[in-house]
Amino acid sequence: MGFENHQDFTSSKEAIEARIRDYQGIVIRSRFKIDKTFLDKATNLEFIARVGAGLESIDCDYALSKNIHLLAAPEGNRNAVGEHALGMLLSLMNKLNQANQSVKSGNWLREGHRGYELEGKTVGIIGYGNMGKSFAKKLRGFDVNVLCYDILPFVGDQNAKQVSLEELQLKADVLSLHTPWTSETDKMVNEAFINAFAKPFWFLNTARGRSVVTADLVRALHSGKILGAGLDVLEYEKLSFEKLFEGEKPEAFTALLAAENVLLSPHIAGWTFESHEKLAQVIVDKIKAIFFPTEETAELKRVTGIGGIFFKSKDSKKLVEWYGKHLGLKTDQYGSTFWWKDNEGNDCSTQWSPFAADTTYFSPSEKPFMQNFRVADLEGLLVKLKEEGVTIVGDIATYDYGKFAWILDPEGNKIELWESNDKAFL
Repeated sequence: MGFENHQDFTSSKEAIEARIRDYQGIVIRSRFKIDKTFLDKATNLEFIARVGAGLESIDCDYALSKNIHLLAAPEGNRNAVGEHALGMLLSLMNKLNQANQSVKSGNWLREGHRGYELEGKTVGIIGYGNMGKSFAKKLRGFDVNVLCYDILPFVGDQNAKQVSLEELQLKADVLSLHTPWTSETDKMVNEAFINAFAKPFWFLNTARGRSVVTADLVRALHSGKILGAGLDVLEYEKLSFEKLFEGEKPEAFTALLAAENVLLSPHIAGWTFESHEKLAQVIVDKIKAIFFPTEETAELKRVTGIGGIFFKSKDSKKLVEWYGKHLGLKTDQYGSTFWWKDNEGNDCSTQWSPFAADTTYFSPSEKPFMQNFRVADLEGLLVKLKEEGVTIVGDIATYDYGKFAWILDPEGNKIELWESNDKAFL
């Protein structure tokens, strides 16, 4: 038993809207936006699956309000993105693209193409989900210091230390962007953001073009604040990512085309022959897990592991330092991450984190701590918990590295539920 599948790559949005009521699911790329109008006509839709990493082409809040499952496949092309980002960085620092063109033009200019070594540099990653983690993993063996910044706490791992944005801007020699396109990241990389970096730096963007103000980037390239840029995505891309603008080229884009220290590719970082298959398989597996569970997964899994220990303290900074000094914990500003492996060799982690006494992170918990549990099927579990009368706080928050929701126990203690991508907890 399975789905009857219909394939259509050419019909207009309006034509598909006219018959979408006949379908229980839709698998998309990015050809048009799944908006409120579309969703109102999709009266029987149970899931939307995007064969890609981001869901910005979908009105996610409205879809979730209609109990529609939203599926993406960042696991399918994260390796490709990590490799592409590393390739761009090495090419920029060693001037490989310039040297190649020079030699092909009949020149042999060794001094003019002297490059820089990656060893000893500090690489900053903004957005530490599937893509950011993949890039950090690729940097192992280069003897670099890797820092990451993310809006969620406790996402750092053995490949990158999580720090504040201010610390990353103070120390980074390289910046790689791996964020989704949201209202918070739109035009994030602007003149003020760039000038907040203490040192000139190389810049990579394999995420979303609209997160960068191209004119400000060009000015920074001209001033030397940005030493070189590797751009797989551009501000001018259409939502479908299939083409750029129509008509006259913007002045800033013309400047990028003329710059020798700029490397451009047409949104192909995650577009390999291997990822083409992986993306599709990830979507198939996720659909099957929801609608055709095996005997092994038919029974709802609830808590599958402890994600962390979070508690208030009088002076969290001093406490972290004390545990590091006297107990030998490898600590950072958030506490300590304990890394271990399960029987199958999967990397697993548990977080220990003291918080300042005035923190609001545990709110509305009535106790000065919050529990974090890993779960297997967050949406399914919330449905069950709601039926059982459990208090659910707020809505599901979805990121590349997992989904989060919050509930209260009978004493008002806040519990964070985390559907992680770590295989050990699935």
